[in-house]
Amino acid sequence: MKSVKNQSQYDKMTKAPVPGLILTLAVPAIISMLITNVYNLVDTAFVGKLGTSASGAVGIVFGFMSIVQAIGFLFGQGAGSILSRALGERDKDKASVYASVGFFSSMLFGVLISIIGFLFLDDIVMLLGSTVTIAPFAKTYITYILIATPFMSSSLTMNNLLRYEGKAALGMVGLMTGAILNMAGDPVLMFGLGMGIAGAGISTAVSQIISWMILLGFFIIGKTESRINIKFALKARFSVLANIISTGFPSLLRQALNSLATVLLNAQCAVYGDAAVAAMSIVSRIFFFAFSIALGIGQGFQPVAAFNYGAKKFTRLREGYRFTSIVNQSIIILAGLLLFIFAEPLVALFRDDTKVIEIGIRALQLQAIAAFALPVCMTTEMLMQSTGKRLGATLLSSLRSGLLFIPLLYILSAARGLSGIQEAQPAALVLALPVTIIFAVIYFKNLPKDEPFDE
Repeated sequence: MKSVKNQSQYDKMTKAPVPGLILTLAVPAIISMLITNVYNLVDTAFVGKLGTSASGAVGIVFGFMSIVQAIGFLFGQGAGSILSRALGERDKDKASVYASVGFFSSMLFGVLISIIGFLFLDDIVMLLGSTVTIAPFAKTYITYILIATPFMSSSLTMNNLLRYEGKAALGMVGLMTGAILNMAGDPVLMFGLGMGIAGAGISTAVSQIISWMILLGFFIIGKTESRINIKFALKARFSVLANIISTGFPSLLRQALNSLATVLLNAQCAVYGDAAVAAMSIVSRIFFFAFSIALGIGQGFQPVAAFNYGAKKFTRLREGYRFTSIVNQSIIILAGLLLFIFAEPLVALFRDDTKVIEIGIRALQLQAIAAFALPVCMTTEMLMQSTGKRLGATLLSSLRSGLLFIPLLYILSAARGLSGIQEAQPAALVLALPVTIIFAVIYFKNLPKDEPFDE
């Protein structure tokens, strides 16, 4: 019975029409991200009611959470990409080894980050770009995030493993449950029990732990092709961990650079006061929410790319890339237009502060204009990583938030002040596009055209 199930999953991933398959896998990912991002926006709105400094604290802690996400994606994307290719080669044991090593490594690194965070709490809050007035709120909020850090990182790892298996719907259940509990807990703890920003932190921590339990349960009770078991992890060679890290490094680099970019952005904004920090934090969350649908389509493409690359179905790989790029370009153009038109009411929704709104409007409109470059950049990065092209994936991942954004942030802020800060991220995105196109052309030029006969 199990072999029939495995064969059915193989046939689904290698024979089902590519557009429908990508969309089927993308829907759970989109729903998960939309729910999670709705929570992030609701959380920002609730905390905004406590004042501009409290609202700025959310942006400060968001930089730390990006570090936690980096660990989760490092092991999740690294193990998941190899796992999916192994399933494409019909090697289930190899898939289980990589799933187990990825999960336990993510938990361990999460524990280490949590310990370091508590030991250097005051310094970390200031390094993240906090001002003196924001710091008390940020310290309270981050304390509870640190408690949940091992669960947050390994939950992200498990969600990526499920996506790469083609079981994104299971990941959706776990993440949605946590996000809904979080949204329900915020008003009760923050205002009903009068806990303020501590209530927001507790709500996040508890919901993350519950989500972790649900996701792990799927691997334990046999809902997945691979298994998570400590025995697999302990018996694995060091080369397995090294392979996971090298494959997942582009995700780590991308997330780490996003975190560094957030920290540096907060530090530059802090020169202009709490309003600037709050405004850019709000803009980042609004833009990511609008971008989440396109990101979900890309996440639907990743397991299709990895599985079919492992099965040597290169024509399907090309078709998937083309379909994902076209669909996402359409989505981003529409989303960018809406963000540009409704920038003022969107920013005002999260903080009724004239200065915050003024700064946020221009920043959001500039990001909306530059968004046309996102689909090709994102899809090509995902393609490279999913098919094991580590160097290309690493280089592309470092462009938007690192090699281009960081120098532009300092150059433009020095030359144009706050206006330059608002312009740095859109400029980096536009400049990354031609480089990404060159990488994509070279990749497909070298990709084999012939496929083995498969009965």
